[in-house]
Amino acid sequence: MRKISVLVVLIPVITAAPLLADSVCKPVNGHFEATVVPPGAGHCPSVPGTLCTAGRVWGGIQGNYQFVATGFLPSATIGGVPSVFFFTGKSTIFLKSDEELLGTDTGSIDLPDAGGLGGFASLITFTGGTGSMSGATGQIRLRGELSAGTTSGDYLGTLCTP
Repeated sequence: MRKISVLVVLIPVITAAPLLADSVCKPVNGHFEATVVPPGAGHCPSVPGTLCTAGRVWGGIQGNYQFVATGFLPSATIGGVPSVFFFTGKSTIFLKSDEELLGTDTGSIDLPDAGGLGGFASLITFTGGTGSMSGATGQIRLRGELSAGTTSGDYLGTLCTP
């Protein structure tokens, strides 16, 4: 009888285990700064006109990051401002824990004007990573400035890990 009662207790616990494995989401916010990496240097492909950056991020997410743009669409083609472009790209954050956090980046960038100031807004959707970040999801919203080959700004969002 004792074996049966142990099984009756263990079966619901074992079958509920996958339910307990839901993602843990936490709010994150912080800052970033980066510099433009020329095509063919560092992580940037040797394709003329490619936009890449590398820098650091701190706050709720801490480490170094790299960005590579994968596409641009002039907003003027759909009635937008001539200096604004929509973009997509890939971001990799090398966390202080020696893990990587991967994301798909989408946004808009207003290229610097004659005064040297431009701005951008972006949404990074996390698509996994390495180690404890292998199943990471969530998003962060970035906003920042672009001036003389340097970007800087802040981010706000949610990071979910399995």
